[in-house]
Amino acid sequence: MALSSSFSFSPTSPSSHRGSCPLPSPRFTTSTITRHFAGFHRPRPPLLSTSAVASLRDLSNPFSASLAVSRGKPRTGGSHTRFSIKACSQASAAGSSPLSEKISELRDSCWRFLRPHTIRGTTLGSIALVARALIENRELINWWLTFKAFYGLVALICGNGYIVGINQIYDIGIDKVNKPYLPIAAGDLSVQSAWILVLFFAAVGLLIVGWNFGPFISSLYCLGLFLGTIYSVPPFRLKRYPVVAFLIIAMVRGFLLNFGVYYATRAALGLTFRWSSPVAFITTFVTVFALVIAITKDLPDVEGDRKFKISTLATRLGVRNIAFLGSGLLLANYLGAILVAIYMPQDFRRSIMVPAHAIFALWLIFQAWVLEQAKYTKEAISQFYRFIWYLFYAEYTIFPLI
Repeated sequence: MALSSSFSFSPTSPSSHRGSCPLPSPRFTTSTITRHFAGFHRPRPPLLSTSAVASLRDLSNPFSASLAVSRGKPRTGGSHTRFSIKACSQASAAGSSPLSEKISELRDSCWRFLRPHTIRGTTLGSIALVARALIENRELINWWLTFKAFYGLVALICGNGYIVGINQIYDIGIDKVNKPYLPIAAGDLSVQSAWILVLFFAAVGLLIVGWNFGPFISSLYCLGLFLGTIYSVPPFRLKRYPVVAFLIIAMVRGFLLNFGVYYATRAALGLTFRWSSPVAFITTFVTVFALVIAITKDLPDVEGDRKFKISTLATRLGVRNIAFLGSGLLLANYLGAILVAIYMPQDFRRSIMVPAHAIFALWLIFQAWVLEQAKYTKEAISQFYRFIWYLFYAEYTIFPLI
C-alpha cells in the first residue's frame, strides 16, 4: 500500500513511473509486476549535477521552493527544465564570482594605495586632538559637531591619500625594488587609475575643507598638499635632499596636523585659538617624532635608493648609524615628556605621563637591541620601522588622558 500511494503501474506502459492516480484495478501477472519493479530499481541520472546542487544551496528560498515544485511535475518537458536550471545556476556562479573577485581586488589595491599605517596615524591624531579640545571645554560640547568632525577626518584622509598616492606615481621604479607589494609597482593598479584617485582625493578634500572650515584652515590644507606635491613631483622632487625632506614630513605630519585640527575644533566651538600646555606638548612631541619617522623610513629602502642614486642619510651613514640616531632622538623625546610631567604637575597628569613614557622608552631600547641581534637584516629593519609607527599610535592613544 505504501507503494501504491506514490506510484501507479500500467500493464501497457512499463516506463511510465510517475503519476497521481491510485493503484489501478486490472489484474497483474507476475511478469508484469517483475517488469515494473525492475524499472523502479533501475538507476537514474541525477536531477542536478553536484556543482549545480552546491550553487543552488546558496540561492534564496523562493527559488528553492520553485525548484521543489518543478521536481513534482510530470516528466513531460522535465529534461528541458533540468537543463535550464543547471544552465542558469552555472551562469550565475560564473557571472558573479569573477565580478566579486574584481571588486575585492580593486578594494585591496585602493587600500594598499592609501598606505594604511599613515591613515591610522592621521585618524588617531585627529580623534585625540578633537577629544582634547572637547575635554577642555566640556560646557560647549554640541554633539551635532560630530558630523563636522567626521567631515574633517574625511578631508584629512583624502589629503593623506593624495600625498602618499602621488609619491607612488613618481616612485614606481624605486618601489619595484623597495616596496614591490604596493599596487602600482605590483601591477595591480594602473598609473591612469592612480592619477584619477589622487585627483579625486585632492578635489574632495579641498571641497570639504572650503565648505566647512573657512579660509584659514583651507590655506593650511592647501599648504599641506603643496608640500606633499613638491616632495615627490619633478622638477622639485625635494625628497632627493634629506634635510629638506625631513622638514617637509615633520611640518605636514607634526605641526600642520596638530595645530590645524585643534584650531578647527576650537573654531567650531565658537572659541578663538589659544595654545594649551597639552596641545603645545603634543605638537612639539609629534613634530620631533615625525622627524624620526622621516629619518628611519629610508632604512628599509636603502637597496632601491642606492640603485636609483637617491641620497638619504641611510645610504650615506649606513643603516646601523641611522637606527641609533632615530632611537636616540625618540629616547630624548620620551625623557623630555617625563621631565615636563614632573616640572609642570598643574598642567599634566604625572601618574599617566611618567610611567607611560618610561614604558615606551624601555620598549624602544628592547626593540633596538633585537635589531642589533638580527644583524640589521631587511626583515628586521622593516619590523623596527613598523614598531616606530606603533609607538606613534600609542602616543596619540594616551594623549587625551595626560
